[in-house]
Amino acid sequence: MTLRAALSILTLLLLAGCVSGGAGDPLASRQGRVEAGRAYVQLGLGYLQQGLTEQAKAPLAKALALNDRDADAHAALALVFQAQGEPALAEEHFRQALAQRANDTRIRNNYGSFLYAQGRFSQAEQVFRQAGADTLYPERSRVFENLGLTAMKLGRPEQAREYLEKALQLNPRQPRALLEMAELSYENRHYVPARDYYDRFSQLSDPQARSLLLGSRLARVFAEPAVVAELGQQLQRLYPGTPEYQQYLSEQR
Repeated sequence: MTLRAALSILTLLLLAGCVSGGAGDPLASRQGRVEAGRAYVQLGLGYLQQGLTEQAKAPLAKALALNDRDADAHAALALVFQAQGEPALAEEHFRQALAQRANDTRIRNNYGSFLYAQGRFSQAEQVFRQAGADTLYPERSRVFENLGLTAMKLGRPEQAREYLEKALQLNPRQPRALLEMAELSYENRHYVPARDYYDRFSQLSDPQARSLLLGSRLARVFAEPAVVAELGQQLQRLYPGTPEYQQYLSEQR
C-alpha cells in the first residue's frame, strides 16, 4: 500500500470518528478499535515502504496502544527495526507477532528472511520449511526461492537446485531464482540450460554485476566475442569498481 493510500484510509477513519473522543466514541467498541488499529498499521507500512522508518514508528505504536497483541503491528515494527539495523528489537517483535499468529505464513517468511540476513542460515531454513508447508500461501514460490538461497549458503547446491526448480514451477517469472539456476547450471557445465535461464532472467530484470559477468562467460562458451565485449562494456560503465568487473578483466587475459 502506498503512503498516500494509507493516509487516505486513516483520514476517512478520522472523519468517521474512529479515533476521536467524545460521546459515542467508536473506540469504546471492539470493532472501532480494530478498524483504528488496522488504519494505523497501514499508515506505518506506508511510511516504511517509502523508506521513512522513523515516521513509521508513531502510528505503529498507536496501533499497539489500542491492542498490545496486534500481530500485524508487531510484524511491521519488526521490519522497521530490521531496516534500522536493530536486530534484537526486530527479533523481539517478530517473535511477538508469531506468538499471536503462529500460522501466519507471511510473517513467518519475513522472519526467515530476517534470520537469513543475520547469517543464521540453519534457523532460517527451519522457518522457511514451515512456511513452505502452507500450500495455499499466495507467494509460496518466494518461500522456495528463499529455501534455495539458504541451501546455497549451507553448502548444499543440489538441494538448492531442487528448491529453486520448485520455485520456478510455482512461478516461472522470478528473476532471482532464474539467475541462481543459471549460475548453478553454468558451474555444472550445463551450458544450454544455463543460457536459457540467463535469457529468461534478462527479459525480467535489469542487468546486475553478477548477471553481466555470467552473460559474458556464457557468450565465451558459445563463441560470441562481440557479446562478450558488449557485456564487458556494460560492466565497466555500470559497475566499474566491483569484483565482478575485475574478474571479467582477468578472464580476458
